[in-house]
Amino acid sequence: MQLSTIGFTKKPARRFFDLLRQSGAKRIVDVRLNNRSQLAGFAKRDDLAYFLGELCGMEYIHLPALAPTKEMLDDFKKKRGDWQTYALMRQRRIEETISPALVADGCLLCSEDKPHHCHRRLVAEYLKQHWGNVEIAHLG
Repeated sequence: MQLSTIGFTKKPARRFFDLLRQSGAKRIVDVRLNNRSQLAGFAKRDDLAYFLGELCGMEYIHLPALAPTKEMLDDFKKKRGDWQTYALMRQRRIEETISPALVADGCLLCSEDKPHHCHRRLVAEYLKQHWGNVEIAHLG
């Protein structure tokens, strides 16, 4: 199973959508807690779903079960600390409750520019650890 990840921050729309088109992903799997923020620009939920369909021929799904909690986000922003995401994913049993078909050939989306500062990387690694047949590619 191929699983990509991407963040939209610090990327112009042209680069963002070019990376997605080139990735071969069939859908965006939005792992943000808040996907309607005005700060998201072209990546607001409804706009993004429209652009993905029109520009990339891709689906859009939002899986808040893969998002950190508001408290985790606030703590991370204030302290730049550990995401503690593995404990949350174990608690939510995402390897059992999320169908592999939902994320297969998908691209996990969040706002952070780089994967090493984002929970999307941890989600992808967690799923690989539990499902075993996951190849991860971080886009741009």
